[in-house]
Amino acid sequence: MATGTRKDTDEAALGYEQARDELIEVVRRLEAGGTTLEDSLALWERGEELAKVCRLRLEGARARLDAALAADADGEDGTGDGE
Repeated sequence: MATGTRKDTDEAALGYEQARDELIEVVRRLEAGGTTLEDSLALWERGEELAKVCRLRLEGARARLDAALAADADGEDGTGDGE
């Protein structure tokens, strides 16, 4: 169980760029072939985890951007063209 907790902590510590770069490397290794079935499955699973990290980071960034745009739009109501 401690391994799962450590993995979750490791993934939470990964930034988008780190996860993306590692995912690119995983895909490169899978495409190159030459690994055992067991190693390929482990790489695939790691790739799935990394893709999830990337997706969650992008969703979080989108939510922050949407919130900032909404706050900006609220601040501009009634002050647009001065009429």
